[in-house]
Amino acid sequence: MGIGPLIELKDISKRYHVGDEDVFALREVSLSIDKGELAAIMGASGSGKTTLMNIIGCMDRPTGGVYRLEGREISSLKPDELAYVRNHQFGFVFQSFNLLARTTALENVELPLLYWNRLSARERHQRAQAALERLGLKERMRHYPSQLSGGQQQRVAIARALINDPSVILADEPTGNLDSRSEREVMAIFKQLNDEGITVILVTHNQEIANYARRTIRIRDGMIQPDERNHR
Repeated sequence: MGIGPLIELKDISKRYHVGDEDVFALREVSLSIDKGELAAIMGASGSGKTTLMNIIGCMDRPTGGVYRLEGREISSLKPDELAYVRNHQFGFVFQSFNLLARTTALENVELPLLYWNRLSARERHQRAQAALERLGLKERMRHYPSQLSGGQQQRVAIARALINDPSVILADEPTGNLDSRSEREVMAIFKQLNDEGITVILVTHNQEIANYARRTIRIRDGMIQPDERNHR
């Protein structure tokens, strides 16, 4: 377990204007996540869990409240500053993998390096290759997504999420498109990454997935429910 708060949310709200009405996706959410935690954010469809993940991952801004990341005020950062934090502190894994269909596994993993790192093509290649080897995909680097199983595609997506050495992995329904065997393999990877010191936040509606976490944060109607500590 970590030694201090990594993520601190204080009275975070997210409001949308729909016609003449205000609709709240989040209502004064207060939450802290320590460095090194393996936490699950759990809720039904429409509960606000994906909105909460998007705010934590700097993909969206709250309407109100304060968000601090490692003590730094995030809520008021400029767009380019938010993009830098998002790219360097977070790795994202999604249910649908989000891989480019006409791009090899190796090239998909290299993509985040093209935008921010001043690396040569050889250095990008070496880092992406190392990430794929770490995930057991040494023999699949030149394959396209259509040539990979769902579990292999998700491992490519995890390798891509790791390429910039993030301190936090945010995974939104990461096993939703996988069979039970691939699900277990992917969750074992997340647990191993957490054991290595990376903070992992799983967003899920599936209790079996939440059970992998040490802590379950439930959200309902945009509001946080009492915490649950899992015995693992």
